[in-house]
Amino acid sequence: MITYNTQGTAMPDITEAEVSAWVRQVAKSYGKTVGDINYIFVDDETILDINRRFIGHDYYTDHIGFDYSSDGALSGDIYISLDTVRTNAELYGATFDQELRRIIIHGLLHLCGLRDKTEEERAQMQQAEDRALAL
Repeated sequence: MITYNTQGTAMPDITEAEVSAWVRQVAKSYGKTVGDINYIFVDDETILDINRRFIGHDYYTDHIGFDYSSDGALSGDIYISLDTVRTNAELYGATFDQELRRIIIHGLLHLCGLRDKTEEERAQMQQAEDRALAL
């Protein structure tokens, strides 16, 4: 089950059924099924608090994911800062909706096992995001 919740911000204008179908399609392309994925949309202050408490980083980020996957079923909590998504959309010349979709799928790709710590990993992640966004 894929759920969408908010904490400290309004729900973004997304069609949950369409986004869920897309997320399932991308997961399937990696040979995975969807277990319980919870997207939580937050503001910058909330993501900063989560980053400090659970990751030990003292900065804003667009998302933080907690992976609870097992046996090929993707499960996790994916926190997305809508404030940072908005800022990044302006920075990268994208619309808010385009950047939000990129971050929604970015979190899922992490659950699928993709990483983005090195330059090579970041390039692979961006290619995977682009493929998913084209679906």
